[in-house]
Amino acid sequence: MNASFRLGWRTLWRDLRAGELRLLIVAVLLAVAALTAVGFFADRLKGGLQRDARQLLGGDAVLASDNPTPPAFVERAKALGLQAAGTYGFPTMARASDGQGGASKLVALKAVEAGYPLRGRLQTSVTAEGAGEPTRDIPAPGDVWVDASLLESLGLTVGDMMLLGDTQLKIARIVVLEPDRGAGFMSFAPRVMLNQADVARTGLVQPASRINYRFAVAGDAAAVKSFSDFTDATLKKGELRGARLDSFETGRPEMRQTLDRAEKFLNLVALLAALLSAVAVALAARGFAASHLDDCAMLRVLGQSQRTIAMAYAFEFLIIGLVASGLGVAIGFGVHYVFVALLAGLVDASLPAATLWPVAFGFGMGLTLLFAFGLPPVLQLAKVPPLRVIRRDVGGLKPASIAVLTVGVLGFAALLLAASSDIKLGLIAVGGFAAAVALFAAFSWLAVKVLRRSVNETTAPRWLVLATRQISARPVYAVVQVSALAVGLLALILLVLLRTDLVSSWRKATPPDAPNRFVINVMPEQSDPFQKSLRDAGVSKFDWYPMIRGRLIAINDKPIAPDDYADDRAKRLVDREFNLSNSADAPAHNTITSGKWTPDAKGEISVEEGLAETLGLKLGDTLRFDVGGIPSDARITSLRKVDWGSLHANFFVMYTVATLPDVPATYLAAFRAPPVKGFDNALVRSYPNITNVDMSATIAQVQRVLDQVISAVEFLFGFTLAAGLVVLFAAVTATREERAREFAVMRAVGARASLLRQVQRAELIGVGLLAGLLASIVASAIGWALARYVFEFTWTASPLVPLGGALTGAVLALAAGWWGLREVLRRPVVETLRRAAE
Repeated sequence: MNASFRLGWRTLWRDLRAGELRLLIVAVLLAVAALTAVGFFADRLKGGLQRDARQLLGGDAVLASDNPTPPAFVERAKALGLQAAGTYGFPTMARASDGQGGASKLVALKAVEAGYPLRGRLQTSVTAEGAGEPTRDIPAPGDVWVDASLLESLGLTVGDMMLLGDTQLKIARIVVLEPDRGAGFMSFAPRVMLNQADVARTGLVQPASRINYRFAVAGDAAAVKSFSDFTDATLKKGELRGARLDSFETGRPEMRQTLDRAEKFLNLVALLAALLSAVAVALAARGFAASHLDDCAMLRVLGQSQRTIAMAYAFEFLIIGLVASGLGVAIGFGVHYVFVALLAGLVDASLPAATLWPVAFGFGMGLTLLFAFGLPPVLQLAKVPPLRVIRRDVGGLKPASIAVLTVGVLGFAALLLAASSDIKLGLIAVGGFAAAVALFAAFSWLAVKVLRRSVNETTAPRWLVLATRQISARPVYAVVQVSALAVGLLALILLVLLRTDLVSSWRKATPPDAPNRFVINVMPEQSDPFQKSLRDAGVSKFDWYPMIRGRLIAINDKPIAPDDYADDRAKRLVDREFNLSNSADAPAHNTITSGKWTPDAKGEISVEEGLAETLGLKLGDTLRFDVGGIPSDARITSLRKVDWGSLHANFFVMYTVATLPDVPATYLAAFRAPPVKGFDNALVRSYPNITNVDMSATIAQVQRVLDQVISAVEFLFGFTLAAGLVVLFAAVTATREERAREFAVMRAVGARASLLRQVQRAELIGVGLLAGLLASIVASAIGWALARYVFEFTWTASPLVPLGGALTGAVLALAAGWWGLREVLRRPVVETLRRAAE
């Protein structure tokens, strides 16, 4: 054992000085750095979300309802010794007095009571520019606290009076931080916070008002669990309709969805880096083993046993794996701070410290890479016969056994699936690459056979004949080289497609010309004048639909109730009113996925496919809605795919007729407001009953989120790009010594250097063209699968991708060949032949 360690140390230092381990170290370092950077970020983010979950809710548990909280829940919380605080809110219009300009703005009003918030702290300021100061106070009677943006919109300052309904309230403070508010692009309207004692004076709450009530509790964990169990049991009995018990997952879905998508993008790029690194390690290790065959033969002659040699190289690779993994973990730890900076605003910079899991995972991934893909060819060195010292044709490397490769690949694949955090993403990435390698090998083998038969040696140019002989004389090397190049190009092309197409598809969800105003409550008699007002203001394109409130009461003449469904979303959908609409023509921004939309077909409806899936609806089913006390029956004749993030007017259910007589309805308009100062105020003055929702800040925040996520993804692209270039370099230089010997022989018998340069370029260009063509085709398929099943985009690759991929492959192969093989033709013939003889 000691002899193995001593021999391992000596060979380690010798190989380090000779630079023979450089490629292996870089490949492992890149993979570990990419994966641990994402791992540290995800680990800290998870810890931060768990830490802040109670603050984001405003309590340990929150009962949200469309109706005032029943006394039974208040009494239950009191009996359990829990702190409790109730709030309620609704959208309404705030305005300045006529003497101060008379501007108006849709606001999100929130009425609070003493004790709010139970978790987290409000931060307020007395000036728009001031930093927030934590406070346990709430607005005093007669005062309101508002967002700074509202002051600018209304032309008011702190200390001014603001009109809310039938009363005036003094603006006392500016709200800087509201812990339980939710993400900005969900709570789109500026906040107005007031004391619950002032709500009655405003006259804003009427019997038919739609108000969201929240009852938060906090205290001992066992008492909170008891309250939650009591609430869950009550909700399941159906005794409290339109209510839910909020958790972090249900209370902040918009933030989690955004961060989940960002993490998927980052995981994908890290997976590609790891997959490429595996190929680079395999190629570099085989080259390392080939260069040590003669050394091991001499060690065998000098009496070293196979076990000693095997243990020495295993020890050398263990040290290299630990060092490279440690460096990768350190770099990944530093890089994850860049992610935190790039995603500032989405994540809190004061996240808790990371756990040791990413460190352990990084070391495990690095050692798995080396031992699964690097060690098998190196362990063959122990089996080199002593006879190789005098006979160079014996003791060459053989393909690794299927058993060894299977165990290594399965272990590596399991680690990648664990790293992906998403089974579909992991299976598509890992499975796609595994299938791609098999496909590349099969087609490259076929291409070698076709090339050998298609080149006529009597008529073809000499450089082409020699290049063909070079490739066909080593078909296995040719297959390995094309496959490795194709894998490297596959990742690079896939990254380009992700950046230029998938990310662009994501951006198209909120295009620059998306509607930024939603106007509701337009009365039927105002329909024509309102549309004329929009056109006069320069708004030529706008969504215009009737909006009808209706409750689903029967399916196929069978009455339904929330208890008929096990799914929570289905229960809530059945327990609420739908926004219905009608139109003779299908909305241009919706896609009919099944059935047929027949214009002006009475008694027919089109249903959003997600709603149909949740409620188990299908084509031909008859739905009955209660619309203002009037039953309305209609048959489902089509299903639609609706992009709810498009910012267009969308509806769950639409009647396929132009008009619905005797049905109470108001109108909804969605449009992009003209850049005219005072447009919104003039619209509200002309139609005082409407509610005008300004989505400009929402769109701007969504775009900022996208920019931040894309910046983080592009930063990580650097690791994968580097790994891809390492693979290209390793693939091209894998047969450097064989090329040198063959070129030396040809030069010795009279071949000119210019001819050999032509041969080398032809071989590299041919290999690059084939690898690029295969890689681009597979990249398009994997990109489509990722777009559809992981990121949920509609995407089709351009037909020019294979051509661009083939040309890119040729250029990159030629460049890598020039860099890695430039000294082959410069080396003196005598030196090359002497090396071969030795």
